[in-house]
Amino acid sequence: MKKTKLLLITAIASLILMIIIAFVMSIIAIRTANKRPVSLEQIAVQSNDIEFCDDIYFADERVPLEMFNIRERYERELLSNTYFHSNTMVLIKRSKRWFPVIEPILKKYGVPDDFKYLCVIESNLSNVVSPAGAAGFWQFMKGTAEEFGLKINKEIDMRYNVELETEAACKYFLKAYERFGSWTLVAAAYNAGTSRVLKFMREQGADSYYDLLMAEETERYVFRILAVKTIFENPEKYGIHVSPKLSYEPYRYDIVKINKSVKSWAEFAKEHDITYKLLKVFNPWLRSNTLKVNKGEVYEIKIPKKPFNITHHHIMNLIGNENSIFEDSLATEETYNEDELI
Repeated sequence: MKKTKLLLITAIASLILMIIIAFVMSIIAIRTANKRPVSLEQIAVQSNDIEFCDDIYFADERVPLEMFNIRERYERELLSNTYFHSNTMVLIKRSKRWFPVIEPILKKYGVPDDFKYLCVIESNLSNVVSPAGAAGFWQFMKGTAEEFGLKINKEIDMRYNVELETEAACKYFLKAYERFGSWTLVAAAYNAGTSRVLKFMREQGADSYYDLLMAEETERYVFRILAVKTIFENPEKYGIHVSPKLSYEPYRYDIVKINKSVKSWAEFAKEHDITYKLLKVFNPWLRSNTLKVNKGEVYEIKIPKKPFNITHHHIMNLIGNENSIFEDSLATEETYNEDELI
C-alpha cells in the first residue's frame, strides 16, 4: 500500500514538474521571439506597403493595380523574384551582356523596350531547349521559327543566333499587335498563342488581358514580366546588390564572312587561334562540324577578341607549363555534346 502511494506521489510530482518546465520554456520562447530579426514574410509585408505604387506600366500601358486581384497577382510574382536572390542576381549579371544586343533590335523594329524582360522570363537569357522543343533566347518552336525567316537544318539552327531570333521575335510582336492593338495582349499571346487569346476574347466578351480568364501560366505571364522589370530597374531597392565590375560584359569579337563550304569547324577554329569550344560558344547556331554554303549565301562567324579568346592552352604557355597544354587537335564532335554548347 505504501509502495503504491509512493509511486502515485512520484507520478504527480513528475507531472507538476513537467508542467512548470513547459511553462518556463514557453515564456523564454516568447521573449526570444521578440528579440529575433524580422522574418522574410514580415519584411515582405512591411516593404510592400513602401514599394507598391499605383503607376506601373508595361509598354506604356497602365497596369490597373486598383483591382484587388491584379495587385495580388503582381505582388505574388514580385515577392517570388525578390526572395529568389541567387537566380535574380545571375539574371541581372547576364542582362549586362545581352540587353545591349537586344535593345537596339527592339528599337529598330519599333517594339517597346519592355519586351526585353519577356526574353528574361522565357529563357533566363540563355540558349535553352524546352521539353516541347522550343529553343533559344526567345523560345521559338521550329515551325514558328521558319515562318518568321529562321533557317533550321542539320548543320545550323538560327534560333540560337540571338540577333536573328530577336528580329524574328520582333516580327511576331508586330504581327500580333496588328490583331490586338495592345502590347499586353501581345505578350499574353506569345505565351498562349494568338488564336487561343482571340478565342478567349470572343467567348468572354472582354478585350483586356486583365479581364480575361485564361490558363494559370498565361495569367501569371505578364505579371512575371512586370516583376522582373520592377526589380531590374532598381535592384538595390529590393535588397539585390550587383557590382558593375562583376557583371558579365558584352562579348567582343571580329566578324569573318563565309561564302564557301566549311569541311571542319575544328580546323577553322584552329586557323583562327581559338578552340572549337570557343567557336561554338560565340556561334551556338552552328550545330555540326561542317557547313554547306550554297551559291549566294553568306554567313557571319564571330571570332572572339581579348579577353574572350584566351584559352587554357594560352595560359599554360604563358606560365611555362608544357605538361598542361592541349594536343594539336582541338575537340571533335565525339568530345562534346552539341546541346551543351549553346
